[in-house]
Amino acid sequence: MNQAINVEQLNSALTSLRTLRSSVSYVFETLSNGLRADHGEDGKDKFLIELQELLNSVNINLRDLEQTVNGLPIPVPFNLGNTTYLSQETTQDRQALYTQLVNSYKWTDKIHEYSSFAHTLLSQNSLKRSYINSGSTKRRGKLQSNHNVAPLQVDNVINNIDRSYNDMKITISRPFASNAVVSINLSHVLKAVVAFKGLLMEWVMVKGYGETLDLWTESRHHVFRKVTENAHAAMLHFYSPTLPELAVRSFMTWLHSYVNLFSEPCKRCGCHLHHTSLLPPAWRDFRTLEPFHDECKQ
Repeated sequence: MNQAINVEQLNSALTSLRTLRSSVSYVFETLSNGLRADHGEDGKDKFLIELQELLNSVNINLRDLEQTVNGLPIPVPFNLGNTTYLSQETTQDRQALYTQLVNSYKWTDKIHEYSSFAHTLLSQNSLKRSYINSGSTKRRGKLQSNHNVAPLQVDNVINNIDRSYNDMKITISRPFASNAVVSINLSHVLKAVVAFKGLLMEWVMVKGYGETLDLWTESRHHVFRKVTENAHAAMLHFYSPTLPELAVRSFMTWLHSYVNLFSEPCKRCGCHLHHTSLLPPAWRDFRTLEPFHDECKQ
């Protein structure tokens, strides 16, 4: 209903504007034509009377337009401060600045309005990704700060894991401030790099033993790209905010199980994987994968 009223008021304002423009145009047209033959002997007086009537008509139309516009629901103008003087600039390069500022203010108001709606909707959602009970009548859990752990504590945990395996060498470096980047050499099978934030594992990349190890470049072998996917799944699976040391040790134990990646026979057909360009025998992680060997497909 309000929308229909606004449309009617807007149409009325546009009609008043067209009427005013028409009457003003008629005034200038009369002035340009000057005295006419139908004015007679007293043409000057008749011309002035006619011009006065036209100006009165313009004044009436202008008053009607002002009344109609005042009834429109016009939003509050933007308070741009001293930047409003940019609209009075005579330099051509600066004339567009005022319009751009107004558009940016409009977009800012829209973002503020949409964020308010989003906050209202999201505050109604009771699902929270937190292990802390927010009930006021129950005891609150202790906030975990596993992402903010002393480097010495991280080194002790990783060094203890390193001493547990003879065929897996773990090296710690810190190229990114205090956060550790752990390089892992698993026998002559593969290399891996794990990025930590405190005691939380954030990123894993697995490559072949002869490849250059870094955090972002994937392996050129399909085998190790698949192992990288499995490693990311294992990293999320073993994630434990309350027992971070156990999570790291469990992940390292899982990664060490790949020491028999190419030496362990297939559990379906008993054959070994001879073509390293194919998928590895990763049946330990995915039971629904298709068979890797031709003997298994028969």
